[in-house]
Amino acid sequence: MNGRHEAGATAHRVLVLGAGYAGMAAAIQLAARVKGHRGVHVTLVNAQERFTERMRLHMTGTGQRLVDLSIPELLAGTGAQFIRGWVTAVDTDARTVRIDDDRILHYDTLVYGLGGVADTTAAPGVEDHAYTLNSVQDAEVLADRLAHLGGGTVVVAGNGLTGVESAAEIAEQHPGLNVVLLGRSEPGAAMNPKARRYVHSALERLGVRVRSGAEVVKVLPDAVELAGGERIPADVVLWTSGTRVSPLAAAAGLTVDERGRIVTDAALRSVSHPDVYAVGDAAAVRQGYGVMHGTCQGGMPTGVHAAVTIFRVLEGKQPKVFRFGYYHTPVSLGRHDAVVQFTHPDDSPRRMYLTGRMAARYKETVTASPWPTYGRMKKMPASGAFWPRGGRFTRVQGAR
Repeated sequence: MNGRHEAGATAHRVLVLGAGYAGMAAAIQLAARVKGHRGVHVTLVNAQERFTERMRLHMTGTGQRLVDLSIPELLAGTGAQFIRGWVTAVDTDARTVRIDDDRILHYDTLVYGLGGVADTTAAPGVEDHAYTLNSVQDAEVLADRLAHLGGGTVVVAGNGLTGVESAAEIAEQHPGLNVVLLGRSEPGAAMNPKARRYVHSALERLGVRVRSGAEVVKVLPDAVELAGGERIPADVVLWTSGTRVSPLAAAAGLTVDERGRIVTDAALRSVSHPDVYAVGDAAAVRQGYGVMHGTCQGGMPTGVHAAVTIFRVLEGKQPKVFRFGYYHTPVSLGRHDAVVQFTHPDDSPRRMYLTGRMAARYKETVTASPWPTYGRMKKMPASGAFWPRGGRFTRVQGAR
C-alpha cells in the first residue's frame, strides 16, 4: 500500500487472535479497508468456528435455543482468512504464534483479543464443582444439568451483571428450583437507587433469594462455604464471580497489568511491543476516568480503532488517540423484563433509566446489534467508526 508493496514483495501479515466481539470487529474492519490490496493479508484465529454470543450465554445455560452463528460466514466476502485452533504460545521476538502446539503462524502485526473467562482459581473447589458460562459448551452442560435436576437449590456465586441475569433466567425458566444469588455487594450496586430497587423487586418476584455481603470461600460437591463458616446447600453452583485473562500475554513478555491485561498506549498498541495491538477484555486501556472494564459496548470500538490505526500506519499516516465513553448498562431480568441504566461517560449512573418490557426490547436490540454492524462494515467500513468519545471524561493528560 502507498507504494510500499511492489510486485513480488511479501504481503504484510496481520494476525488477529480471538473472534469475540472485539476481535471480530477488528478482523472485519481491517479486511474491508484493505480489500483489493494484495499487500496486506488478514487472518483471524479462534478456537471454535461458532461465534460465542457471550451476552446470551445465560439463555443457553437454561436450555434456550439460539441461532448458530458461523465465524467463516460472518467473514465471507471480506477476504480475511479464518483458522480454527487454540493459541498455545506467542513469541514476540520471532513474531510467531503457535496453534494447537503443532502449527506456527507468522505475523508482522498482531491484534491480541483473547478475552476473559470466569476466574475458577478464586476459591478452592470452583474448578471441580462449579459450572461456568465461559463458552457455549459450558452453558450447554449447565442447561443439561438443570433440565434433569427436577428440584433443589441453585447457587449463583457472584451478583454482578452476569450473576443477576443468570439468576433471573434460571428462576424464570425453572420455577421449581430454589435460586440463591450470593455476592459481596448488592445486585445493581452501580445503578441509581431507583433502578437498583427495581432489580431487587424483579428478583424477588421471580423467587430469587438474594444474599448480599456474602463471600464464597470454598465450593463443595453439595454446598458452598461462606467466610465465617456458614454453609449453604447447593445441588448446582454457577460461578460468575470475577474474571481472569489468558496468561499467554505475560508469558510472551508483553507488559501487562495486575490482572494480566496488555497495557496499551493511546492508540491501543502494546507499550512494550508496538507491533502488537490489544483489544477487548485483553487490553488495559486508560481513559480520563481510569482503565476501561470489559463490555461489548467498549470492546467493539477497540477492535475497530485498532483496525483503523493499522490501516493508517500502513498508509504512512500517524495513529489517532482512542477515546470511549460509556452510555448505558442494560440488564435482562428474564425474557420480558429488564433494566437499562443510562450512564455518564465514566460509567457512573445518570438519573434516567428504563424498566419492564420497553427495557427488555432495548436490551434485545443491543444484544442483536453486532450482526448488522458487522454487515454494514463489510460494505462501508467507516460506518463502524461511530461511538461516544466521552468528551472531557476520556481525555488523558499528554495524549494526542
